Amino acid sequence: MELALVLFVVAIALAFDYTNGFHDAANAIATSVSTRALTPRAALGLAAVMNLIGALLGTGVAETIGSGIVDAPRGTGGLTVVLSGLIGAIVWNLITWSKGLPSSSSHALIGGLTGAGIASASTVHWAVILDRVVIPMIASPLVGFVVAYLVLVAALWIFRNAAPGRTQRRFRLAQTVSAAAMALGHGLQDAQKTMGVIVLALVAGGLHTGTEIPLWVKLAAASAISLGTYAGGWRIMRTLGRKVIDLDPARGFVAESVAASVLYTTAFVFHAPISTTQTITSAIMGVGATKRLSAVRWGVARSIGVAWVLTIPASAAVAAGLYLLLSLFS
Repeated sequence: MELALVLFVVAIALAFDYTNGFHDAANAIATSVSTRALTPRAALGLAAVMNLIGALLGTGVAETIGSGIVDAPRGTGGLTVVLSGLIGAIVWNLITWSKGLPSSSSHALIGGLTGAGIASASTVHWAVILDRVVIPMIASPLVGFVVAYLVLVAALWIFRNAAPGRTQRRFRLAQTVSAAAMALGHGLQDAQKTMGVIVLALVAGGLHTGTEIPLWVKLAAASAISLGTYAGGWRIMRTLGRKVIDLDPARGFVAESVAASVLYTTAFVFHAPISTTQTITSAIMGVGATKRLSAVRWGVARSIGVAWVLTIPASAAVAAGLYLLLSLFS
């Protein structure tokens, strides 16, 4: 019975990974598609491949999720905690996807695990959540906005005497590289979170010890997020690529490059599970603000901000309620 529950939880984790892929596909490709640097299908294919590669490049973020958020007890109770957390995250992903709002799958997962942990009276590592979730959640969008603004100002000054048409064509070609870098960072961050959850379930089911990520878990999570990415996220792509700011190739290249740099730094240096959605969105706002502040559609940005604020508590509430419901039958 317990083995069957472990397998079920792993399947749900991979389903979350798949929704993460199509929910966050826009992170890597919206700017490239909106500036016509890549066709939608080519951009999705590139993002899927780079997500797969990025997912296999490290395990620091996976270990933070697998052991640093909540201590799920052994047995059915622990598996119910993980299952409730995953479903809470999936529900929030689907709600925001249906509204076309770029929310954070990462924070939905962390919120779900935290909510289920609280409901089950499990140990929740609040210090880790503060250091590796809350502080990066606040800092990464601010860094993305400011650095993207400054980098674009510098680029505009460097190319101030260049022919505009030729310069934009070159930036459009360069966007292929920046989109690939962004997709690699997405795989590096987001697929690892699913790996961590699967290991958490395996430990709770008594099938694994420690925080090391088995190879089959890496391959399964990498494949699921790549398939989800290729399935596409057209609703959110329109929001990021067109509704926040009208992007040109130079702004698209800078936004993607800065966001990718933030993702790599937090994954390799701090092992912090940050939001790829928040990072790229804030970078897009940063490059947009170089035109004038009114060029950014702040009404759309406000809606995105509300979704960001609600993500952790909403997914936590769904997960906690589901855990309490499931515990009645266990």
